[in-house]
Amino acid sequence: MTPFKKNLIAFSLIPISTVVSAQKKDSIPNKVVAFVTDKFPQARDLNVEFTPVTPYKFSPELYGNDLPENKIKSFQQVKANANVYFIKNRKWLLSASLNYRFTSVNSENNINIFSDENINKENFHYHSEAVNVTYFSKLFNKIAVYSATASTDGSDQRFERIRGMVTGSLVLKANAKTKMTLGVAVLIDPSTPIPALPIFTYEHKFDNGWVTDIILPKKVLVRKDIFSNGRISFGTEMDNTSFYLYPTGKTYEFRQLEINSGAIYEHHLGGNFIGTLKTGLRATPNSRIFEKKESQKDYIFESNAKPSFYFNVGLSYNPFGKPRTK
Repeated sequence: MTPFKKNLIAFSLIPISTVVSAQKKDSIPNKVVAFVTDKFPQARDLNVEFTPVTPYKFSPELYGNDLPENKIKSFQQVKANANVYFIKNRKWLLSASLNYRFTSVNSENNINIFSDENINKENFHYHSEAVNVTYFSKLFNKIAVYSATASTDGSDQRFERIRGMVTGSLVLKANAKTKMTLGVAVLIDPSTPIPALPIFTYEHKFDNGWVTDIILPKKVLVRKDIFSNGRISFGTEMDNTSFYLYPTGKTYEFRQLEINSGAIYEHHLGGNFIGTLKTGLRATPNSRIFEKKESQKDYIFESNAKPSFYFNVGLSYNPFGKPRTK
């Protein structure tokens, strides 16, 4: 999954969860406010997190030819993001997201990808911005949510891509225990090999306090509130790493898919601050480098990595949240 798909799919699902999580008598603006001010909102207003990964080996391939097995000695990331809501009324929601990611990679041996440039130890900056317009309506006597998103991204040197996406989702079920939606996202991005993909969300609350929380293709979790202000989750989340390279006067893009399986603990710290700890096993099915003007499937470099362990610590601040006391 590209960073564009991952960020915008999660972003477009915010109003869907908002709609189905409120009672029928509430207006859509109240539902939006109720969602973003939840004790543990899915989209944090302001969020910063740090992720180190244990060393791991990988098998690289350049222009279809195998290269010697290599090792990543250290892989660290710092992420920061913000979500802002401008307009909230009965029919419309206008919002924006800002994302920044710093990636530091140190490999054991030089990777000779370009004739005049080796990649061994490098620091990379990546940013993306998105504006989302959402419209609430009815279809087949069910709540329907339509959205359109425009996105840009780039590096510390310049802006690179402009993308677009349109989505449509239908609330299939919404009661006190179960919420389910189904939709589709159409991607306007020549670099992606997949022009469209389905979106499915499912939440079910069991009598013992456990909750199934599924957002496909983003995550599959089971979670439960513990202690006075805590929540524990187990399952799998999909993430990514992306940045741009500038060798030989050309622009290349690196994209890496990451599947994190493990445990998540969130704790409300008071004053609208939330602390998060994550740990588990990370699988990296593939990492690719390709020219910016080409599709991701037309890559020049690919690698498959061995699983590794990750640790993530995060802090978020939700100025519109409701402070929770013990």
